[in-house]
Amino acid sequence: MNLDHVFVCGHPALDFAATLRARRSVRFEMFASPERLNAWYLESGLVDTITPGTAEDAHQAITIREALYRLVTNRRLGEGFDREALAVLNGAARENAVTPQLTLSGRHNEATPGQALATVARGAVELLSGPDVPLLKECGNPECTRVYIDRSRGMRRQWCGMESCGNKIKAAAYRARQRSTA
Repeated sequence: MNLDHVFVCGHPALDFAATLRARRSVRFEMFASPERLNAWYLESGLVDTITPGTAEDAHQAITIREALYRLVTNRRLGEGFDREALAVLNGAARENAVTPQLTLSGRHNEATPGQALATVARGAVELLSGPDVPLLKECGNPECTRVYIDRSRGMRRQWCGMESCGNKIKAAAYRARQRSTA
């Protein structure tokens, strides 16, 4: 499985929720170490520098991520929020978030893993209470469980991303058509 973090969902909180890959099958954990978690924070652009994390930081991030995924799924399916997941996410959102600083070279975001996690949680609160809720869709690839914001014309987007899922599905469909006509 590819170890690169992918940002195709249209919102950092959704990309964060998608870090447990292939939930219905192989289940691949992208936050297997504090270093992988910190790499996500840096690659997402949420922070410019981050202090080293611990195994507890990774465990906490996974707990918040799973609560977030549950709440995103509740919203997407038009269900009421899971109360336990709500308490977990709101608890994280109450913590100190990343505070941008102005430096001689411009804006700089330096944070601890806890501050970065609180920033993700606050973003999730904004997302799940905001105008993009009706645009939440799950990827059409049966192996993928990413939820993304569909801002396409007519809301016709089917895949979280063409590179990650769309091309795979289209290529498989093409091969199937070729076999059936042969």
